[in-house]
Amino acid sequence: MNNTELIKQAYSNFETGNVEAVLNSFDPAIEWCECKGMPFVKGDGIYIGPEAVLTNVFMPIPDYIDGFNIEVSEIFGVDDKVTMVGYYRGTNKATGRSFKANAVHVWTIKNEKATRFFQAVDTVTITS
Repeated sequence: MNNTELIKQAYSNFETGNVEAVLNSFDPAIEWCECKGMPFVKGDGIYIGPEAVLTNVFMPIPDYIDGFNIEVSEIFGVDDKVTMVGYYRGTNKATGRSFKANAVHVWTIKNEKATRFFQAVDTVTITS
């Protein structure tokens, strides 16, 4: 499986709720850089390791957002980098407002595992 296919599969697994498979695509020391403006982020938004991502990112999402999903527009890669361009959709529980927010993810892949995740998201659209 090439790097782009690996990340496409991770998004497919996330969409179907197969979080275990998503986490299995991560390197044990993955560096996850979550936008500080996301409502559940504490501190600098940098988490190390799959368990930290599960605990600090994936698990808190439903506490803040109803119906969260990632709408993938395109995924493309070159060398060890894979980029996803798309949108986050959901309803902010605090405001009751639905949103469609621009999202870009840049992944670094080594030895068929994601070693780094960087996110750029329109967090104002999500939190307002």
